Amino acid sequence: MSANISSFPAAGGGRDVVAERGRGQVLCTSTVPLSESLDFWHDAVLARLVGMDISAKGGTYAARMRADHLGDLGITTVECDPGVVRRTPRFIARGDGREVWAAVLTRGLAQVEQDGRATELRPGDVTFFETVRPSRTRFPQRFQLKIFAVPRSRLGLPEADIRRITARPMRQETGLAPLLSSFMSRLADTSGSCSRSAAEQLAGSAVDLLAAAAAQQLGAEPAGLPGADRVLLLRIHAFIRWHLADPDLSPETIARAHHISVRYVHRLFEGQGTTVSRWIRRLRLRECRAELTRTPERSPGLAGVGRRWGFTGTAQFGRAFRREYGTSPTEWLQHARGGRSVEKGE
Repeated sequence: MSANISSFPAAGGGRDVVAERGRGQVLCTSTVPLSESLDFWHDAVLARLVGMDISAKGGTYAARMRADHLGDLGITTVECDPGVVRRTPRFIARGDGREVWAAVLTRGLAQVEQDGRATELRPGDVTFFETVRPSRTRFPQRFQLKIFAVPRSRLGLPEADIRRITARPMRQETGLAPLLSSFMSRLADTSGSCSRSAAEQLAGSAVDLLAAAAAQQLGAEPAGLPGADRVLLLRIHAFIRWHLADPDLSPETIARAHHISVRYVHRLFEGQGTTVSRWIRRLRLRECRAELTRTPERSPGLAGVGRRWGFTGTAQFGRAFRREYGTSPTEWLQHARGGRSVEKGE
């Protein structure tokens, strides 16, 4: 049985296994006969991730995968039965080795072996995997794992250093791990709801945090790591994007969510040459403008667009839009519609 990530044919000509959800793709072994489930999963993992040997008691397997891509970052969430996963030389020959994996275990346990090290991951732990060298991972119970495929060039590490960070757990209690674990897990869960512009920036923040965590694993000097303010600001940026549509989003709600003072929030944004309110407003306007430009002929109305991105009324939206872009939303929409008409007439 062979599988293709864009369309996994179900046995007997049934419905496709992959269901499109935004940019993401979902597949599940429940759509094929139980006797074919393990073979199906081998093919699915090969198509979306890399070739692996997966063994399970009884030769059947219940598993689900959701795959997405944000900027340079591949994101895959897998929920699977207990089993053993081996990356052996015969499978490695199939890969191109352009990516390093960072994984967050969110449920179950994982006993990982790579590069002469063995460790056990608990929920909330983060670790790196190398895709061009052998590895073995045993999952003694049903588990959920969130895998982030990072271009190795983005980590900025030589091959010898990448070898030093594999199969080494970053525990919830230490260093950047608490921030990294919660940020990456939330990103995997919500990636399908992000606009493309937000996705690009969140992916950049995620890669920055992973690179910082890798440097910390290597014992980099504090000066080589992002300062506490920078890490906190990345976390606040992500929080704002996830709550951008909430009209009550404010410096006060941000401060409460991060257990800091409002004055501290303002100080963080002053270091970026802006204010928190201006940053929120600019993001909202960018999303509104993108929506008006994307589908001007089917626009639900300016008030609807503004409310969807956190503006409380048409007048507030109009004033902010004109102040930012030098034109009103109505004029922008008319211009966008005119451009579409010209394109259609060509």
